[in-house]
Amino acid sequence: MPWDKRSMVEGLRTITAVILAGGLGTRLRSVMSDRPKVLAEIHGRPFLSYLLDQLADAGVQHVVLCTGYKAEAIRTQFGDSYGSLALTYSQETMPLGTGGALRQARPHLHGDSVLMLNGDSYCAADLGAFLEGHRGSRAEASLLLAEVSDTGRFGRVDLGDEGTILGFAEKAAGGGPGWINAGIYLLGQKVLQALPETTPLSLERDVFPAWVGHGLRGFCSPGWFIDIGTPESYATAARLFVPKVEQ
Repeated sequence: MPWDKRSMVEGLRTITAVILAGGLGTRLRSVMSDRPKVLAEIHGRPFLSYLLDQLADAGVQHVVLCTGYKAEAIRTQFGDSYGSLALTYSQETMPLGTGGALRQARPHLHGDSVLMLNGDSYCAADLGAFLEGHRGSRAEASLLLAEVSDTGRFGRVDLGDEGTILGFAEKAAGGGPGWINAGIYLLGQKVLQALPETTPLSLERDVFPAWVGHGLRGFCSPGWFIDIGTPESYATAARLFVPKVEQ
């Protein structure tokens, strides 16, 4: 392994990762009604396992799962470890929003930065390079961005020089091609400690817009992106992931 790649993996070993796994999956009820969204199966495996594989392959060692709806089903499925990963649970008893769930998990989050992933999307990104870019830019918070042909469903992220985020465009039909928030973040402790006590609290609507102009940067990834929020996109995910061959 080249030295620069090895050093990035070493850096991720000191990072706590957080996965938001509390989604209701309301729009998936027509194809999946008996489990939380992160347990939606693709090739016979829960979607969450693909995210955990990505983190393990990148060198992460500790993952906090922020659970809510049918939390016990997730704990029963994965327990306290997954391969080389140690798993910790932060369970909400009422809907807190993406920012509220992160705020509740703060006692488990250590180190200078935290790697956070939405539990209902996947981006085939180089997480080590993402960390290197985040630290090299001295950003307070970095958002991984994916390029799509139509930003209308997701909303567009507007970028300035050297990846500075200038703003966020709302979801709108016919948004055209551009960069979107891929649901993977590196957040410094300054951002975590500044999370307001509002409940529910949304990172996307309440937190990130307030950090525009104050150290918020985007990291453009060439990797493919998918979310499983609708029956159509859930069906597409099966064509993107390669079935795991048992040894």
